[in-house]
Amino acid sequence: MISLHKLNNDEFILNANIIETIEERPDTTITLTNEKKYIVKERKDDILKQIVAYQRKVFFREEG
Repeated sequence: MISLHKLNNDEFILNANIIETIEERPDTTITLTNEKKYIVKERKDDILKQIVAYQRKVFFREEG
């Protein structure tokens, strides 16, 4: 899950596993696998960093 902000500054949490595309045109538009779209304040590169960090937590968590 990643934390994002709508253009009105409302924060929401998005399941990164259902993102199909991320485009900057110039606003960042995220399209999900169900074709729903979100326009967010974050830039594409920042979203990608959040996704990588999330996936590292999920797939490389320490056993213990």
